[in-house]
Amino acid sequence: MSSSTRVPYRSLLRQRPRPAYPCCQTFASTQRRAASESAWDPRSPFPQGPPKPAAATPAVTNTQKGTSSGERTSPERKNVKGNSSGSVVSSSSSSSGSGSILPKPRLDYKKITANAQAITLNAILRRAPIPRDTVFHITRLYETSLTLRRKIDSVKHKQRDIGLAIKAGGGSSAVEQAKKLKTKVGEYTKVLEETERELLELGLKLPNDTFAGTPVGSEEHAVELERLGREVTKEEETRGADMTRDHLSIAQYWDWVDTPASAITTGNSWPFLKSTLALLEQALIQYSMSVAVGKGWTPVVVPDVVKEDVMARCGFAPRDAGEAGQTYYVTTTPPGTGEEETPATTATSGSPSSNLVLAATAEIPLAALSANKIIPLSALPMKYVGISHAFRAEAGARGADTRGLYRLHQFTKVELFAVTESDNGGDDAGATEGKVSGEMMMREIVELQKDVVRGLGLSVRVLDMPTEELGASAFRKIDMEAWMPGRGKWGEISSTSNCKDFQSRRLHIRHRARADPTTTSNNTSSTSEILPFAHTLNGTCAAIPRLLVALVENGVIVDTAGDGAERPKGIRLPSMLKRFWYAGDTVGRGEKEGVIEWV
Repeated sequence: MSSSTRVPYRSLLRQRPRPAYPCCQTFASTQRRAASESAWDPRSPFPQGPPKPAAATPAVTNTQKGTSSGERTSPERKNVKGNSSGSVVSSSSSSSGSGSILPKPRLDYKKITANAQAITLNAILRRAPIPRDTVFHITRLYETSLTLRRKIDSVKHKQRDIGLAIKAGGGSSAVEQAKKLKTKVGEYTKVLEETERELLELGLKLPNDTFAGTPVGSEEHAVELERLGREVTKEEETRGADMTRDHLSIAQYWDWVDTPASAITTGNSWPFLKSTLALLEQALIQYSMSVAVGKGWTPVVVPDVVKEDVMARCGFAPRDAGEAGQTYYVTTTPPGTGEEETPATTATSGSPSSNLVLAATAEIPLAALSANKIIPLSALPMKYVGISHAFRAEAGARGADTRGLYRLHQFTKVELFAVTESDNGGDDAGATEGKVSGEMMMREIVELQKDVVRGLGLSVRVLDMPTEELGASAFRKIDMEAWMPGRGKWGEISSTSNCKDFQSRRLHIRHRARADPTTTSNNTSSTSEILPFAHTLNGTCAAIPRLLVALVENGVIVDTAGDGAERPKGIRLPSMLKRFWYAGDTVGRGEKEGVIEWV
């Protein structure tokens, strides 16, 4: 993370396949340099002419046919007469297609087309898996849709005039002309529907905008913000793994895991946790929940199964185009029946968009908790803490990380999810009295995570993650990593993301507008208001297996036996967990019995 000299943006683009970005460089500075280079360049990643359109790739998310609501670029105006009680209400918008009861995502195409170069650069710096001319095609399709709408409006205006002429006795010529106009409207509408379908498919592939201060580059360019707990020396960081503190060896020594049983029952990375380790997991769940609930977060137990459409709207790609799939699909077709296995669907629809999948994180069902709702300002911010299992099919594709409990196919996680007022005033718009902005909520989540790890006594570093480490939905991401001596390196234990309106535009999470202080009280008779899209944030309160790894490897007490071998003789656990402990203060049995020291 050492600093280096800045280099021109264009030279960065010529480096392939992975640019070596200077760690001092931020997303905003890269954008400014790119914007200043206006000369035509054959190597430029930005479309400078009308390239041949690429074949449309079917979007993973719902792509219903029908008039898209995405062409609206301003916040929706909604009739609010009789809905001012302050309670959360469901939107009256109906789905315009099969497979999802949610309306189509509402993307801001006007913003995309007005900032085409910046948004293309944003996708490049985040290494988004999309063609570089995607924004150009979005611009072309958006302009086409506007033209078609104008033509449809013009023809419908002529239809009204012809209708009046027919009523006035215009004769057979007027009737014939009316038929031609009706045919023309149908033709234009069909083309418009197809145009907007392609427009939505491409728009949904774009990642979120990026915070101006985000470091540019890959994981090694993360910026360390601070450290908590005992200082880890450079010597420790470069020493390598201390196998006497390897969590898997310790767990096997005290019979806390049963790897052969896992292999027989489900497979690798599906662990059985036993004895002290099972109790430690429950203690961590209760401890982290007590911290969150004590700070005003509402506890929620969420479904482990969600619709594929909902997962995609949250920014998770249900089918990874890379080396390994990330999602487990729920199927009702037994193997060997001679039928193609198909994912299970909900009872109300057989559309692929209603396929059921195992949720990768409680963030997904917690986001859906507010989907298609209009939230009163008095209810904001909404703060939830959810307990769930998380399912990751790609867990076995990370080499050494698959050893032990660090990377699993199924694990328990306590997740934080918040819905806040939109930040129309900027990245840190919280000056309005009583308003909690997204950046303010992000700081609150990070402080809560710090409280959790301080109580556990872990050595932790806080990182501002760079552009290539941001998920599609994240505007900004802050990670925390704990020192794990048995692995000989830092390991991620939590992550916090500010998603701004990325998820809310797809899930239709809106809120009542704040009263304009410049508006006089005489204007209260209006029956419509602007309904802004809320902002969403998520953060890990406790990723249980990662915390187990950190606590075991840092807490084990190693003793040298008579034969010179080093063996565990006990473990030190944080005293914050003792009130959630249901057993005694010993571990193991017989000759392997050890003690628990509460520190």
